[in-house]
Amino acid sequence: MIEITHITETAVLVGLITFRQDEARVHETLDELEFLFETAGGTAVKRFIQKLEKPDTRTFVGSGKLEEIKAFITVEKVGTVVFDDELSPSQLRNIEKELECKVLDRTTLILDIFARRARTATARTQVELAQYQYLLPRLSRMWTHLEKQRGGIGMRGPGEKEIETDRRIIRDKIALLKEKLKDIDKQKITQRSGRERLVRVALIGYTNVGKSTLMNLLSKSDVFAENKLFATLDTTVRKVVIENLPFLLTDTVGFIRKLPHGLVESFKSTLDEVREADLLMHVVDISHPGFEDQIEVVNQTLAEIKAGDKPVMMVFNKVDAYTSVEKDETDLSPSTRENVTLEELKRTWIARVNSPAQFISATKKLHFEEFKEALYKTVHDIHIVRYPYNKLLY
Repeated sequence: MIEITHITETAVLVGLITFRQDEARVHETLDELEFLFETAGGTAVKRFIQKLEKPDTRTFVGSGKLEEIKAFITVEKVGTVVFDDELSPSQLRNIEKELECKVLDRTTLILDIFARRARTATARTQVELAQYQYLLPRLSRMWTHLEKQRGGIGMRGPGEKEIETDRRIIRDKIALLKEKLKDIDKQKITQRSGRERLVRVALIGYTNVGKSTLMNLLSKSDVFAENKLFATLDTTVRKVVIENLPFLLTDTVGFIRKLPHGLVESFKSTLDEVREADLLMHVVDISHPGFEDQIEVVNQTLAEIKAGDKPVMMVFNKVDAYTSVEKDETDLSPSTRENVTLEELKRTWIARVNSPAQFISATKKLHFEEFKEALYKTVHDIHIVRYPYNKLLY
């Protein structure tokens, strides 16, 4: 697997306000980028935001903003600049030339975290494939660094030959990993077909919403759970019994904005658990100010992997952390996320989802029995349709 240097240094974060995302959205995505950077082991010390119609094709931000960033990192001795989008190979090369420091993008951070979190051979293979696919078009940038280290003069010709050699090696490696993942897919299919005739429920949701905590609570198991992004990469399947009804519960990798396409492709075998589930349990962190956007990201990803037509049970987690400021009766301004109570929120669009939504706190076990009753009824209804001749449960 490609080793990515662990980020332990400080960094500045860079985002853009464009016609696609307003200032509030930029701050929200930069909050997430900062969390990513902290998860990878670093500390963000400042943010730079610029308003542009679209990213500059050469340096992502304008030349003036780039000079401002360079002045700050020079004075403060910050060695890393992180951009909140995937940069093209030429953008990376141009920005590094101007700033003379390490430049990372959102995709690099996500790949780094995935590489750290992968524990099984399957997950490591999936991450390694995504890393190589990301690296392939960026080889010339890496060799530019080597030319500087080795003086550059007289090295350009051999350097170009080395690039072509490395490209060929990486293409062969990508082909090998793809074949390996095909074998893994076949094994997974065999494993799934060999399971008992039980309803399959898959936990889905944005990263860090509490899926693994809920998995542990329902299955009385000990799946790794942590307040960091992508704490769980490896698919975990547990048999759960509620009253007299057994079913299979699967914990899956969390989704996130701007998830690299290569990762979606690489994690096909993991996401097959979602595609083949009888019921998707969509866990949402209702205490997060942007939870509605996170729901949309998950729905878009489901559509991308062709699982958008599955039955869904909405579970709004972390109700204990939901906060709102009580609105003054004389205040006639529109209600916002900050001044809507949880009870009022329940009467909005949430009341119109396909099935009754559940509101719980997995850590505090709030409303957990009501949630289990609703889950039992939903799984039971699916079971009697899928396995009408299985009398053991009735």
